[in-house]
Amino acid sequence: MDLQLKDKVALVTGASVGIGEGTAKVLAEEGCKVAITARRDDLLNGVADEIEAAGHERPLVIKQDIMADDAGANIKSAIDDAYGRLDILVNNAGAAVPAPVGTEEQVWIDVMNLNWWAVRRVSDLFIPDMIERKYGRIINITGTMEPFGINAATCAKAAVQAWSKGLSREHSKDGVTSNCIIPGRIRSEQNKRGFPTVEDELAFAAQHIPAGEFGDPDDIGNLVAFVASPKARMISGSVMYVDGGMKRFSH
Repeated sequence: MDLQLKDKVALVTGASVGIGEGTAKVLAEEGCKVAITARRDDLLNGVADEIEAAGHERPLVIKQDIMADDAGANIKSAIDDAYGRLDILVNNAGAAVPAPVGTEEQVWIDVMNLNWWAVRRVSDLFIPDMIERKYGRIINITGTMEPFGINAATCAKAAVQAWSKGLSREHSKDGVTSNCIIPGRIRSEQNKRGFPTVEDELAFAAQHIPAGEFGDPDDIGNLVAFVASPKARMISGSVMYVDGGMKRFSH
């Protein structure tokens, strides 16, 4: 299937490793002009090198802490200078942070900034131009709403999903869709800390994942590419799981 993504401009945040890296590679393979941003310049350039070596256009590398007050303005300026527009925004930057009762207030502030406020701030800078051009895709990588305990990121991601639904209600008519994708256990830098060996992965999967294994970053990237495409114009305001059946409930 031709997803009609050739020369669409896509930005992936948190793109130096894991889901962001895999998503950037899939979008580049589909013909997008890709911009990637994160804090670690060396890793970003490594991703760009791999994409270029695979025969695709080298991504625009934007080194930026997404939590900085001027992050959105800096990223938009770089995108505007390089491409003049943005068609697809993949809000991927984030981190899960357990926050049991008694967690310091600053932890909550930082996690909400990373996982929610930064998503809205960056998106709000690009959405008006998308509305004017009658095409835009906001794709948010969120997280499970079946928490094992109190996690500050879960609360932040819930806010993203509520905002995304509201955005879809107001601007789907303008050709701007907004959707959320919930990853299950994906082989990534973050999951590697909790599951350092293949045996650890398989033991968890045997208990919790009907598919029997962890996913790969491009499992997320493949869905992102479809949702980003013109062919997905009627998919808006949705929350989609890529988790090998790990979610236990039907609603």
